[in-house]
Amino acid sequence: MGIDPKGQIVIVEIKVSRADLLGDAKWPDYLDFCDRFFWGLPPELDRAPLETEPFMPGTCGVIVADGYDAEILRPAPLQPLAAARRKVEVERLARTALRRQLALLDPHVNRWGGA
Repeated sequence: MGIDPKGQIVIVEIKVSRADLLGDAKWPDYLDFCDRFFWGLPPELDRAPLETEPFMPGTCGVIVADGYDAEILRPAPLQPLAAARRKVEVERLARTALRRQLALLDPHVNRWGGA
């Protein structure tokens, strides 16, 4: 999950195997929490399932990446969040990022910010 240069929330659901891709039933729930949704796949993974109706190809973008580079093969269409939902999600993302940064800087601080 991240925020693009325009302030839109983007989710990239990374799948590394066919079983991982076909076995994920929870991903449609993520669509309510982002402006754009992408599948992130390694180049060798068969992308044919992403063209079928259960994977909503008109709603989801496709990114293919390896250890060196990435390419957007199909852009994700913009599905704007309501302003109130965007505010909540941006704040949640910011809090999570700050907790992770704090843990890197001081591993003795617990996840709630106390010593």
